[in-house]
Amino acid sequence: MDNKTKLKISPDFLPQLTGSFAQPALENPTVAMVEAAYKYHGLHFRYMNCEVSPENLEAAVNGAKAMGWTGFNCSIPHKVAVIKYLDGLGESAQLIGAVNTIVKQGEKWIGENTDGKGFVKALREVINPADKHITLFGAGAAARAVAVELALAGAKSLTIVNRSKERAQAVVELLNNNTAAKVNYHSWTKKYKIESKTDIVINATSIGLYPNVNEQLDIDFDSIELNMVVADGIHNPPKTHLIQTAETKGCKTVSGLQMLVNQGVIGIKYWTSIDVDPSVMHGELKKVLHIK
Repeated sequence: MDNKTKLKISPDFLPQLTGSFAQPALENPTVAMVEAAYKYHGLHFRYMNCEVSPENLEAAVNGAKAMGWTGFNCSIPHKVAVIKYLDGLGESAQLIGAVNTIVKQGEKWIGENTDGKGFVKALREVINPADKHITLFGAGAAARAVAVELALAGAKSLTIVNRSKERAQAVVELLNNNTAAKVNYHSWTKKYKIESKTDIVINATSIGLYPNVNEQLDIDFDSIELNMVVADGIHNPPKTHLIQTAETKGCKTVSGLQMLVNQGVIGIKYWTSIDVDPSVMHGELKKVLHIK
């Protein structure tokens, strides 16, 4: 039977829909890597990058439900706000209190969180966080996810550095009450000096995210030492000021690009039950972001 005969018998012009709701959305390259994975693996799925403001989030979620989407991502600023429009949370997402991946399970919409999982997977390619002292900048939804997964991965201690004490203290109490890690809060004062006992330095803020690529963390960069592994959750650009500075000091680094690919692999698994090839996604990101 030739292709034309097959098309007449069972045409299928209705792909399963997935996508992302965020603001801003213009600089988010997730669509490129996910669509590349769908194409490579022959999956009849599409991914749409959508600019959604906070006041339109409920309508966007209802729209996805009405159109029969399979699932979607939520990024800044919707990772917490979207929860009230869902039917339940996965175990990790419930502890984190934020979601970035929504999955349709039967008639229910369940929130999961791949931020921390993707981060820890990327970090483990360079260093095992177990028994390590970690300094983490930020206490927002992404930082909270990363902190939870690091604690669950056996980190010995975490220092949460943040401007807002209230938000950071909530993360500190969550981890101290639910994990074996020793967690404390440090106020983010001007030119914060990283403690010399630190094994891993992590930026989990949006500082340096495109288009504000020249923004720098307000820290004492001289306090970054050669023995420290430095990671940045920013994926665009992958070579942030923090990563570049760490590399000039000879530090091992982990970029947000690696984390983004891992998050995508986990998210696609939730939606399709397929383990996609991460090298395909990484290659597409390098292409669209003009990385050599």
